[in-house]
Amino acid sequence: MLKKMQRRFIMAAMAAFATVMLVLVAGINIGNYYRTTLTQDGLAASLLEYEQRAYERREHRNTLSNEKTKEHERRISAHLDPDFPPISEMPGGGPEARFTTRFFAVYCDIYENIEVISRDYIYSIDEETAKAYTVAVLQKGKEKGYYGDYRYHVKINDAGSTILFLNVTSALQFMKSLLFISLAIGVFSLLVVLILVIFFSRYAVRPYIKNMERQKRFITDAGHELKTPITSIATSADIAAMEYEGDEWISNIQKQTARLTRLVGELVALSRLDEEIPFPEKGIFSLSDVAWETAEPFAVRAKAEGKKYCQNIGEQITMYGDRNSIQQMISILLDNAVKYSDTAGEIRLNIYQKRRKVCIEVLNTCDLPDIVDLDRLFERFYRVDESRSTSTGGTGIGLAMAQAIAETHSGKIKAERMKEKIIRFKVIL
Repeated sequence: MLKKMQRRFIMAAMAAFATVMLVLVAGINIGNYYRTTLTQDGLAASLLEYEQRAYERREHRNTLSNEKTKEHERRISAHLDPDFPPISEMPGGGPEARFTTRFFAVYCDIYENIEVISRDYIYSIDEETAKAYTVAVLQKGKEKGYYGDYRYHVKINDAGSTILFLNVTSALQFMKSLLFISLAIGVFSLLVVLILVIFFSRYAVRPYIKNMERQKRFITDAGHELKTPITSIATSADIAAMEYEGDEWISNIQKQTARLTRLVGELVALSRLDEEIPFPEKGIFSLSDVAWETAEPFAVRAKAEGKKYCQNIGEQITMYGDRNSIQQMISILLDNAVKYSDTAGEIRLNIYQKRRKVCIEVLNTCDLPDIVDLDRLFERFYRVDESRSTSTGGTGIGLAMAQAIAETHSGKIKAERMKEKIIRFKVIL
C-alpha cells in the first residue's frame, strides 16, 4: 500500500509538471505561429497590392511611349514604384528584403482560368508548377493559408482573381525547429523532474509511513489488550448463562461479546493487509475448488432463509495468490449478499476467466436507495442503514477487507447498480 501511495504521489507530481510543460510548449509554439503568420499575411497583402499595380502599368506599356513612362517602368522593375512603398518598407521587410523575398503571382479571370503568371521575383517555380499550385488553392476556397512552402493570399475583384504565393521556407523551418527544440527540452525536463520526484518522494511520504506504522501498531496492541478482557467477559457470561438459563440480559452480553471479538479480529486482519508484504507465501491454487468450498454453506443458509441462490463457477480456474485471503474475500461478499438481500430475494455467484484475468461477481436483490454512493460501501464502518446493519450483526468493515484483499492481489473491486433492485460486486484479479 505504501508503494502504491508513493506511485500515486509521483504520478500526481508528474501530471502537474507535464501539464505545465505542455501549456508552456504549446503557448510558445502557438504564439510564434500566429506572430509569424501575421507578419507573412501582412507582407503577402502588401506584395499582392504591389503586384497588381505593377500589372496594371504593364498592361498599358504598349500605349505609352514617352520617357516618363519608360522611367516609370524602370522604377517598377527595380521595386521602386514612386506611388507605392518598396519591399523594404513593407510589413516584414528590411534592407535586404528585396533580395530575400521570393514570390510569384497568378492572374485569373472570373471563371478561374489562368491568364497571366508573374514570375519576376522567383526562379525555382516553373509555369506548370505555378498552375498546379493555383488550381489546388482555388479548390480550397480560402482567402489565405499555407500550401507547401508558400503562404498564399487570394484577392477577388470584378475582373477576376489574383493569387500571390509568398515563399516562407525559412519561416516554416524556424517554426519546425522551435517545435522540435521545445519538445526536446520538455521531454528532457520531464525526465529530470521524474528522477528528482522519485528521489524526494521518499521524504514526502515518510510522515505518512510513520503514521501508518503507528496506526497499525496501535490496532495490533489494542487487539491484544482487548482479547483478555473480552475473553474474561465471554467466559463469565457463559457461566452466568448456565446458572440463569434464558436470561435476556446475559444473552445480549454473549451476542455483543461475540460481535466485539469478531470486530477486533477483523481490525487486526485489516491492519495486516496494509503491510508491505501481507502474504509472504503466495502460490498457485484452484480458484474453482475454493469457490465451491466457500459457497456451499452460504447456499444452504440462503435456502434456509427462503432466498433463491444460484451459482456459475468455471471449471479449472487457477490463480496465483493467497488461498485463505481469497476464500475470505468470497466469504465476505456472499455473507454481505445473504444478509442484505431482501426477503425472498435472489443471490448469484459468477466466477469466470476472461483473457488473462479472473472475474468474481456476486449479485443480490435489495432495496438500495438511489442516493447511496456505491463507492462509500468500501469505507470502514460505513453503513447504508444503521439499524438494519446492527440487527444483522455486521461490523462495517467487511467490504473494506474485501477491497484490501483485491488490491493486495493487484486487482480491483467495484459495486454497480445493475437494475432498480439489483446490486453487483465485481472483483477483477
